[in-house]
Amino acid sequence: MSSAQTKMALTVLQWVLGIVILAEAVQFVLPGAAHDFARTHVPGIVRLIMGWGEIIGCILLLIPPTAIRGAWVLVAVFTLAIVIHLLHGMYGVGNLVIYTAAAFAIATGKGS
Repeated sequence: MSSAQTKMALTVLQWVLGIVILAEAVQFVLPGAAHDFARTHVPGIVRLIMGWGEIIGCILLLIPPTAIRGAWVLVAVFTLAIVIHLLHGMYGVGNLVIYTAAAFAIATGKGS
């Protein structure tokens, strides 16, 4: 794959990840998500911190000069989410692992 193709692929991944996660994060911080989250027995403030962390990371990711920083924010938030899920016996973290890998690819690929 040529350098131009790699750059284009990372840009497409950046925009798809940013838009998809932004939409999911907005839904996650809305009051309607509180009921489902309460079943996890994790304090509600964690939901808001994680959701707003994702929103901030996505906004940074979608602004070209801050895309790398946004990708690293998302790596951190997703990693924390994986740990929280695993500590609470929720092992269905496949999507979070894929999101983390995508954010990591963007952070490292755009930085080179």
